[in-house]
Amino acid sequence: MSVASDSLEPEQVRTMFDRIAPVYDQMNRLMTGGLDRRWRDATARRVVQPGDTVLDAACGTGDLALADLRAGAARVVGVDFSEQMLERAARKSSAIEWVQGDLCKLSFADGSFQAVTIGFGLRNVADREGALRELRRVLAPGGRLGILEITRVRGPLAPFFRIWFEGLVPLVGKLLPGGSAYAYLPASVRRFPAPRELAAQIAQAGFGDVRYRLLAGGIMALHVGVAR
Repeated sequence: MSVASDSLEPEQVRTMFDRIAPVYDQMNRLMTGGLDRRWRDATARRVVQPGDTVLDAACGTGDLALADLRAGAARVVGVDFSEQMLERAARKSSAIEWVQGDLCKLSFADGSFQAVTIGFGLRNVADREGALRELRRVLAPGGRLGILEITRVRGPLAPFFRIWFEGLVPLVGKLLPGGSAYAYLPASVRRFPAPRELAAQIAQAGFGDVRYRLLAGGIMALHVGVAR
């Protein structure tokens, strides 16, 4: 689960992710009680079909890319701008092609993939609309997009969410080497569009049949769309 840039420059963001790479997986498990793996599997099953060539964008340490493989992908490419994240991803699987790159300037030809997944990464992109258009570009017509992201909680769980997400998570992060960067996490969620607004942005980027599903009592949102 990625931390956020909080208006940092891209190179500063890259440095921050390199720094938290050693504690990234541990923080994911801690913050979600291990449920992040289930959410990633749900994302992959929703958009990946057997035999697909799949791009996992902002792949981090590779857990969603691995879920894409489990869902039946024939080929998976994981892209991230953090070298340290990719080094840890490569330790998990040699069956996936790990590529360092910029989500807003992907090096792949138009229509290269049948599915694209991105988990906990879209919040950290300065040009979200541009990134969505780039993901549409590398998808073949009819290709499927799945976006898993933290969202702003409303309703009965909102007070618990604030205590957990804005208080406990940054505090625990400070106890781990490099984990102080998780202080940026609450601000990133506050800036991120609500599910309905994000669905509209996905549609504007060239996707049809855009839908979303709230998970874990509204803490997470899974958006899907089909490249027009």
